[in-house]
Amino acid sequence: MWEAYKKGFKAWLQLEKSLAGNSVEAYLRDIDKLTLFLEGQQKSPQQVTLTDLEAFVKWIAQLGMTPTSQARIISGLRSFYKYCLLEHITAADPTVLLEAPKLKRTLPDVLSFEEIENIIAQIDLSKPEGGRNKAMLETLYSCGLRVSELVELKLSCLYLDVGFIRVIGKGNKERLVPIGSDAIRYIKIYTNNIRVHTAIKKGQEDILFLNRRGSQLSRVMIFLVIKELARKAGITKNISPHTFRHSFATHLVEGGADLRAVQEMLGHESITTTEIYTHLDREFLRDTLQQFHPAFVKGT
Repeated sequence: MWEAYKKGFKAWLQLEKSLAGNSVEAYLRDIDKLTLFLEGQQKSPQQVTLTDLEAFVKWIAQLGMTPTSQARIISGLRSFYKYCLLEHITAADPTVLLEAPKLKRTLPDVLSFEEIENIIAQIDLSKPEGGRNKAMLETLYSCGLRVSELVELKLSCLYLDVGFIRVIGKGNKERLVPIGSDAIRYIKIYTNNIRVHTAIKKGQEDILFLNRRGSQLSRVMIFLVIKELARKAGITKNISPHTFRHSFATHLVEGGADLRAVQEMLGHESITTTEIYTHLDREFLRDTLQQFHPAFVKGT
């Protein structure tokens, strides 16, 4: 009975929400879990109640799913019922009062500017891949890109003469991001002196960063490059390509940047996602409080 609704939901996610294939499949798996739970009850989406959904959440918790997984499944159900309302399949949304488990928000490791400089300084520029890696990491930090956005960056999306790049983000959403002068310089060195000597695989001509075989780099390759450079730099923090993105945003917020501007540059759909960066500079806030608050100053 639910198959027709799932097909419609899938089309809506693909066409209206422009979600990638993996994301669409994840949403459909969430609905599959609900229909598995409701098996034998012969309930259509219109007949599902808040009580049913609360019992479902209790059931997936008993299966051993983490609070994070539970919250993601609930998010999937909310999207499904949003679709049902828009298509007049249901008259009410039973997920409105459905409570998601409280998640403990962990703050990611952040690199200081000096640490980032130290990591980049470990690159061996005597090798062709060294020039490429320098251009990549300068771009990653300068623009706060996701690793997927970095590996998919195209030559046709570079507007270096005006200091911008066009980024294709989640859901194929495009945004223009400023790019720093150092990143521009090293991209030009890479494209003019290294990339031109690469035998480029057919269909990869517009991809900026290429491997030795002339193909687009994998995300895993970027991860391994950064891990190795961090090891050489003697940095023991948990480093990944995303650490550069977190550091980019944190340094902007700590420097007084407008949160909406940071949201735009990161390509966050919601400002609440960007707001995590207002909590990252807690040591700075504590030091300021101890230095200037009368109750602290009085005790010194």
